[in-house]
Amino acid sequence: MPIRKTIFAQLVDYLPTHEFRRCVKRYHGYRKVKSFSCWDQFLSMAFAQLTYRESLRDIEACLRAVDHKLYHLGFRGKISRSTLADANERRDYRIYADFAQVVINCARKLYADEPFGAELKETVYALDATVIDLCLSLFPWATFRTNKAGIKLHTLLALHGNIPSFVHITSADVHEVNILDELIPEPGSYYVMDRGYIDFERLHRFHRENAYFVIRAKSNLKFHRIYSHPIKLESGLICDQTIVLDNYHSSRGYPDKLRRVKYYDRENGQRLTFLTNNFEIPALTIVAIYKCRWQIELFFKWIKQHLRIKAFYGTSSNAIHTQIWIAITVYVLVAIVKKRLSLKTDLYTILQILSVTSFEKTPILRALAQVDYNLTPAILVNQLRLFD
Repeated sequence: MPIRKTIFAQLVDYLPTHEFRRCVKRYHGYRKVKSFSCWDQFLSMAFAQLTYRESLRDIEACLRAVDHKLYHLGFRGKISRSTLADANERRDYRIYADFAQVVINCARKLYADEPFGAELKETVYALDATVIDLCLSLFPWATFRTNKAGIKLHTLLALHGNIPSFVHITSADVHEVNILDELIPEPGSYYVMDRGYIDFERLHRFHRENAYFVIRAKSNLKFHRIYSHPIKLESGLICDQTIVLDNYHSSRGYPDKLRRVKYYDRENGQRLTFLTNNFEIPALTIVAIYKCRWQIELFFKWIKQHLRIKAFYGTSSNAIHTQIWIAITVYVLVAIVKKRLSLKTDLYTILQILSVTSFEKTPILRALAQVDYNLTPAILVNQLRLFD
């Protein structure tokens, strides 16, 4: 039986469209809409992400070139760059932010048992932020420095599958530590953070909510030791201590005991000190958890290289948010397809295949599975890779 759906349409079928309609209704996305719906806007922006379109004119030209196929791709309205620009400018970006969270929840269920480098059954998150530079004359609302604009992408990455579970977009001058106020700690979960997130009053909220944190300590930490736990020096551990903070403000913010683990990294010749509120797991597991935090750095580099989040199709705050949230949705959607089809192909290769086969009428599994894996390492030797 011939396949009547294009690969792009088959990809979109993995999205919960009924949930999208709920998001549109929640923020009155149908108001004053005649022909170009929110779904048409989403499909246009998702197509731009998958096929690496450079501008609104580029999107319009490519989609109009296959005008006879648009209905089968899922489009119902006419594609026009002015209409798309107005939609990005005016339609509430929260429609796409909420829908992204729905897709993220679907992906997290699929990747819940995915190994990530530490032997833990509990959910482990890495929290960090990255700055996306912008032109001050085009984006005056994105304050950063005197002659520079930018936005900051605050991300909580679930290390089981490298799925972003929380994303908050602010101007670049907002400090990372403020995002701790936006998070709702999950009891029993682990949150891995770098030194920039040290605020003992905020960290104590995680402790009160029965969530665990692993954070790298600053060199000027003032404390006194209560107890030293036995360690094996050959493992690289220097000490495993139970401590109490001495600084007046720090001790008031975090009056309970902390665990301090110091480790010598032979590979890099560094001494690393970690603080945590978990006293049960082995000290080397704490070290392994923190080493896995590097996954979020790779995630930021990967999305900047392979998604359209450094060059934007609009200049307003709403347009920027819309583009970023749809880009995240596309990233998670491809991860869902990879898992459901049990593909061994890495995410980069899947995106490359989708970019040139979107209009083909062939089973998506056939298109994505027919890859010469022996050639992949030689071709992509310098590429950052997730979901290997």
